[in-house]
Amino acid sequence: METAHSSIFCMNSENPNIGAQLDLMATRYGDRKALFEPLKRNSDGLFDYRVLTFAQLAELTNHYATAFAAAGIGVGTRVLLLMKPGLELSAVVFALFKTGAVPILVDPGLGFKNMLGCIRRTEPEAMIAVNIIHWIRKVFSTSFKTVRINFGFGNFTPPGVTNLNHIIEIGELECRQRVSFETVHSSPDDMAAIVFTSGSTGPPKGVIYTHRIFQAQLKNISQVYGAGPEQIDMSAFPLFALLAVATGMPSVIPKMDFRHPAEVNPENIIREINAHGVTFSFGSPALWRVTANYAIAHNLKMPKLKKVLMAGAPVGEELHCAIKAVIAVDGETWVPYGATEALTTSTFSGTEMLAKTAVATRDGAGYCVGYPNPGMEIKIIECRDGTILEWHPDLELSIGERGEIVVRGDVVKAAYFNDADATAKSEIADSAGKWHRMGDTGYFDERGRLWFCGRKNHLVYADNMVYYPVCSEAVFNCHPAIYRTALVQGCDGAVLFVEPFATHYPRNARSRARLTAELLELGTEYPFTEKISDIRFIKALPVDIRHNAKIFREKLSVLAGKRAR
Repeated sequence: METAHSSIFCMNSENPNIGAQLDLMATRYGDRKALFEPLKRNSDGLFDYRVLTFAQLAELTNHYATAFAAAGIGVGTRVLLLMKPGLELSAVVFALFKTGAVPILVDPGLGFKNMLGCIRRTEPEAMIAVNIIHWIRKVFSTSFKTVRINFGFGNFTPPGVTNLNHIIEIGELECRQRVSFETVHSSPDDMAAIVFTSGSTGPPKGVIYTHRIFQAQLKNISQVYGAGPEQIDMSAFPLFALLAVATGMPSVIPKMDFRHPAEVNPENIIREINAHGVTFSFGSPALWRVTANYAIAHNLKMPKLKKVLMAGAPVGEELHCAIKAVIAVDGETWVPYGATEALTTSTFSGTEMLAKTAVATRDGAGYCVGYPNPGMEIKIIECRDGTILEWHPDLELSIGERGEIVVRGDVVKAAYFNDADATAKSEIADSAGKWHRMGDTGYFDERGRLWFCGRKNHLVYADNMVYYPVCSEAVFNCHPAIYRTALVQGCDGAVLFVEPFATHYPRNARSRARLTAELLELGTEYPFTEKISDIRFIKALPVDIRHNAKIFREKLSVLAGKRAR
């Protein structure tokens, strides 16, 4: 397995609490700039920034942690966080870790109804949020009834809410008396955070992260991807930005709406990368598609960017090629495979993908997601509905056989918070350590590489066979007029939704019939596509709220059923 090793990053071995890791980085790299937050463009067309050094970030967390502890936030206190990515959010999260509290991280793109459901299930005892949320909660008070401690941020602070700016302004750090705060000593298996899934394949679930999981993730991104103080990061995924700083890696917060990565202004991304000499970046495939295409169209380069990580949806060869064309000559693209419950599990490089597996993907073999990361075990078992109580060797399938992907290792979730039923369905007991059921299908090839074939609950049963959607879709995606497709279960069989490139969308019955005929002709080349005949064009496939890249097939299944009826 090809990896990018870091020899400089080190872990805090005295205290497993992830908050102690920041203090270690502050001791080692105190005056080095840690976080850059863009404000507005200056007269030169570049952004002005707010900046914190590692020492200042650690000092800010101490001020916050002292105030939180004085208000009653301590070991095990569940704290709902609803703040925009920025300097204050990073400091607040690490301050909560230092107190031993448990931040609850809910994706703002979940939608208000889902968000309220997440809040009710986790029963937070404290809330740290932008002030508008504190005003809104007055209308939906029953969902927030367990909250007794309130901190706000921004203007127009409601009564009973302590404004973070009243604790300390970032600009006052240099002139204020230093504050020390002793980080709570946590055990590796103490609950550190509750991180909600995106809810793209079902109701959002609160994943329990322990300090052991965070420590394992830090080792993972350092050992596998080379994250560490010798790199400069720009992360379009807020959770990863927290991990970046904890490795000693300076992180630039991109100028974007994190709820809509597909709508990013690519010029902003390219400007920030080049202005700061960014060498390392993690983001959605949707963000990188927009950015790379813009760079190619305008003959722009990001010559210092050497590592681009993409996750959230399968990444095709066209995107790998586009990114490689605009980053450093010796730059590499990486696709980590995992989930909120197991981040990350395996890794594959764009170089090997283009040279060794792209052709097989076009032929319907699925998407290769590479080799298991260090410390991770991955197996393929037969697809089953319902709970599997105990591991048995007979569950495991042979090389090349498609089935459900199960994993175990230190990055795997502890449980789902307050959801024993979902936890039981997602786990298989084993004396050597429980297995987590990813809910994905795939197989191993003879080289030990894992291949992804789609979600288990997205399999299509029609024509006396089982369709693995991403395998079948790859055949139709080869058509030059097609951006992407989605195969879903309809009432009368398999339905293929087709999203052409905007310039090729069929505008009349004749062009629609011609494009349909060409797609059907492509399908005749393979037994797993030859019987697909129900083709429907759509201007834009619905996508998940977190990455804007994963196709939201549940919505399409509803459309397919309605049309059939």
